[in-house]
Amino acid sequence: MENSKLKAFIPLFYLVWSDDLLSKKDFLTLQKFIISQNWLYKEEKETILSKIAISSPPSREVVANWKSEIETILQKNSLVKSIFDISILLSENDEMIKDNRSAFVQLENDLGISGEEALADFKTIANTFTANYQTNDSFEVEKLTKILDGNQSGIIKKVKSIISKPEFAYETSTDTAVYREKVYDWCKILAKENLGNMAYPKAYGGGENIADYFAIMETLSYHDLSLVIKFGVQFGLWGMSIQSLGTEKHYSKYLKDIGSLRLPGCFAMTETNHGSNVKGLETTATYNHENQTFTIHTPHEKAQKEYIGNAALHGQMATVFAKLIIGETDYGVNAFVVPLRDANNFILKGITIGDCGLKMGLNGVDNGTIRFDNVVIPKENMLDRFASVNDKGEFESPIPSDNRRFFTMLGTLVGGRIGIPRSALAAAKSGLTIAIKYSNQRRQFDPEGGTEVPILNYRIHQRRLLPLLAKTYATHFALQYVTKRFINKSESEMPEIEALAAGMKAYSTWSTTNILQECREACGGKGYLSENRIDALKNDTEIYTTFEGDNTVLMQLVAKNRLSEFRKSFGKMDAMGIINYVFENAKTAFSEKNPLITRKTDESHLIDEEFHLQAFHYREKTTLASAAKRLKKLIDSGLDPYDAYNVAQHQMIDVAQAYLERIVLEQFQQAIPTIEDKNCKEVMMRLYQLYALSQIEKNKGWYLEDGYMEAVKTKAIRKMVNQLCWEIRPDAVSLVKAFDIPDSCLGAPIAF
Repeated sequence: MENSKLKAFIPLFYLVWSDDLLSKKDFLTLQKFIISQNWLYKEEKETILSKIAISSPPSREVVANWKSEIETILQKNSLVKSIFDISILLSENDEMIKDNRSAFVQLENDLGISGEEALADFKTIANTFTANYQTNDSFEVEKLTKILDGNQSGIIKKVKSIISKPEFAYETSTDTAVYREKVYDWCKILAKENLGNMAYPKAYGGGENIADYFAIMETLSYHDLSLVIKFGVQFGLWGMSIQSLGTEKHYSKYLKDIGSLRLPGCFAMTETNHGSNVKGLETTATYNHENQTFTIHTPHEKAQKEYIGNAALHGQMATVFAKLIIGETDYGVNAFVVPLRDANNFILKGITIGDCGLKMGLNGVDNGTIRFDNVVIPKENMLDRFASVNDKGEFESPIPSDNRRFFTMLGTLVGGRIGIPRSALAAAKSGLTIAIKYSNQRRQFDPEGGTEVPILNYRIHQRRLLPLLAKTYATHFALQYVTKRFINKSESEMPEIEALAAGMKAYSTWSTTNILQECREACGGKGYLSENRIDALKNDTEIYTTFEGDNTVLMQLVAKNRLSEFRKSFGKMDAMGIINYVFENAKTAFSEKNPLITRKTDESHLIDEEFHLQAFHYREKTTLASAAKRLKKLIDSGLDPYDAYNVAQHQMIDVAQAYLERIVLEQFQQAIPTIEDKNCKEVMMRLYQLYALSQIEKNKGWYLEDGYMEAVKTKAIRKMVNQLCWEIRPDAVSLVKAFDIPDSCLGAPIAF
């Protein structure tokens, strides 16, 4: 085609024939357009129509020549923005063509040609930023690992060294009996390394270091999660119940043997009919003053202890939670040490043990049921730190309130609600490491003329994984904070710490469940293969949302704690009190709801830490005040408080969620200034910003309903989340490498 006007049609010819097929609809659209153009001569129209004749398609050589002409133009002109720009350049800036811009653009629309997509068909890989983007470390991985490990770096390295040894190679047998024995053997190795007794007093062979114990639990979670739970039941629940609820006579009698695993045991709280409602347990411990004993009894089948770790095979003793009965009086739930098996592992008289059998996951743990048929134990087997029976056969307690005594007893066991979310966090880190490392290598699709592109370069894949990576880092710092609060606790802080631990247990385990599902899908069919371990991580952590307290129940415990704090400040609950609470921060109340602020979209504002914190605080306070106001209204209308709480349960969950999100945000914020390395700090700041904005985006419906933000702002936030994902992508692999998960533990072939 030498005619400049005819050359203007080459991009359209190429696009409609590039798939070797011109549809009848496309032909009619083009035909109608060509005939209607009065600036074309009759001969020119006939020539153009001949190029689109369905009965006489162009040869592959002709189509290739068209494309070559277009690519030549693009290589010389990098600022081309549309198909029509190409037509202008091919026509050598023919004025007639320029004058018909609107007609050509309309034709593109009628043909369903998207300018940006069509341009991509002409570009080579050298011209696509998507294809050129790649991993490019901006910080030293080892320095970030050191920041994450903190003061527990030494014990973490020791545990990683142990679980990387050949004897810790994963058990691949599908025989549950084989798997259980392997997990038990692993626990014995860890006990010999003095890891099990790390939290116990030094006087009883322990390390007297609870911070190291939690670090051990989290680090072991990079390996087999059945091992983690077996380890946690033996040395945490069983051993720590003795340490927390017992006294000197119990410590000297049991702790050394528990720490060395010479005395395997159980924590027997949950019953078939009662899980979360510990106060409702029906197992009884009846005191017999005449012979100074207790009789432990299961009154009916539904009162049997159920889902008890270590029970089905290995447990020789158990801490049993039962109602203390003296005479005709029920003194509530207390804890007792009850033998289950003798030294040869034979089940003792009066004890009936069942096996829970195959489970969704954690099949290396021998969960079982336990029933007691009038089992007699000596008086000294009552764990009597908070309650006891005196020499006269009378109940005694240093805590006069039954309610307070009960919650004080349970509060000493809150450590489990720190260990489990940290274990869940490690599982999330494993899943993200597998998925992100795989997506950096897995290639799919390519620009014309180029090679396939790593799927981590695609914006939607970044959107799937990188906000979850940011949330995992945020959760890491939040759980470090909860651990420190628990270790350095004072009695007055305990209600708040218990609520915080309960809430973070729910927050972390729910997060892990969601993260692992996304990781599985992001790995496609490879993620479905057992060899790549995501299935084991998913199945094993499913129960994390349920044990140590059902998450939904725990979230309501958190909400009730927040309401309790609210009442301390505004006991009268009048309208002004509520308003004062919600708007105690005048800056948030008035400047942030100023129309100029609700619509503010500049980048410096969107990534500002103060904006994030105020937005999270505002949602927390408003949600809490709304729930309090509704509860008061329901109760004032004559509804029983129990029913009122039931009616408002969904709001209670919102209260807890808003509180926890604010805590997590604050801890991420506060962690960044402590980072000394400039490069680490920069990437962590971007990760923090991604967490903050992705959480606001998740809750954008609430902010829009409340009028705190307008649509233009939430759209800008969405755009900023996309941009942050793009900026973080080159460091994504390094960010998961910083978790420093041993290769043997990661295990997944697709991660290497």
